[in-house]
Amino acid sequence: MEPTSIEPESMDIDEIQATIPHRYPFLLIDRIVELHRGTSAVGIKNVSANEAFFQGHFPGNPIMPGVLIIEALAQVGAVAALSAAEHHGKLGLFAGIDGVRFRRQVRPGDQLRLEVSLDRLRHGIGKAAARASVEGQTAAEGTLTFAIVDDPSAR
Repeated sequence: MEPTSIEPESMDIDEIQATIPHRYPFLLIDRIVELHRGTSAVGIKNVSANEAFFQGHFPGNPIMPGVLIIEALAQVGAVAALSAAEHHGKLGLFAGIDGVRFRRQVRPGDQLRLEVSLDRLRHGIGKAAARASVEGQTAAEGTLTFAIVDDPSAR
């Protein structure tokens, strides 16, 4: 995909919420630190001991569920895709995951770096390479498939 901007931008939580519909408790990104609209984004999730999922996953041994790491990556990918002018006001849907591997546990106090690069987008269906890391160590990686559709709530 062709980049739509040269210098990376950033987004605070208000700008993220203006781009994707996710809200607490399911908004899993705190900030976008690098954004190339329509091509890639890097987001941050500060993993707090107060996260509700730690109550049951696992008591005395809190580990962020892998599916939530993948969801956080998908949200960063949605920001990258939906920030492009041609997708403004649309909705990004998670359509699949391939080759996902979990390589490191994510625990309270960790800062999760979420990197997503859109590889292709044709006819509203796209693929993205995704990697989550903590302190430079890969926590999860894989390929995400997504669909961009009209937002039914915007009607």
